[in-house]
Amino acid sequence: MAEIPGARAELDRLGRFMHAQVRELVSRLTPEAQVSPGELGPPAVSDWHEPLQFRHTMTFRGARPDTVPPAEMGRRAAEALADAGWAVEEEIADAYFTTGRRDEVVLRVRVSMISDVVLYQAETPSMAFHTPEPLVRPEPLRTADTLDPGYVLCYECDGLGWCSSCYGRSWVPDAERGRRRCPECHEDRVCPICRGSGEKYAATLQYYERGYYPELFEG
Repeated sequence: MAEIPGARAELDRLGRFMHAQVRELVSRLTPEAQVSPGELGPPAVSDWHEPLQFRHTMTFRGARPDTVPPAEMGRRAAEALADAGWAVEEEIADAYFTTGRRDEVVLRVRVSMISDVVLYQAETPSMAFHTPEPLVRPEPLRTADTLDPGYVLCYECDGLGWCSSCYGRSWVPDAERGRRRCPECHEDRVCPICRGSGEKYAATLQYYERGYYPELFEG
């Protein structure tokens, strides 16, 4: 896994642009509900497939003045976005929806028809910060040549130590969701039998465990 140069810096730049644009729009449409300048928080994972994708999002709620009808507020939102250089789309369904797109940032304004709520939602494009990380079996912690005296290789992981399903990552790939919790170790990461040691002390093996090592107990 290698870092993609400049990816995080570019996403943060778009996040700051998004935040500033929402503040400007709020000050123009619902000025009584000022957005705090605050620092940009960390981006959230938007897609759990490899490589992980991240994006900045923002949601803010304002109140429409009683003197401004919902339709007029929707028109003002479209006008404000167009004046700022956004490509604007308008839709009327159960509310007045105005969507602006600029520099791959999407900003949506929803004006309720039955209340004074004006909802602002914005998001940057999704970006990966690293190249894909292949699921590669790690080197075992123990081999036949590195066992402690009196020990045998773990019959479950054969010396690997790590969980043999997720290889210590705590998750396994999932075609639909991208990732899901490892069904073998349940996020413990290590082999559930040897608890990460890669070996078992032969003298304390349970009766059923001895069946994995018949060469040790013949005769």
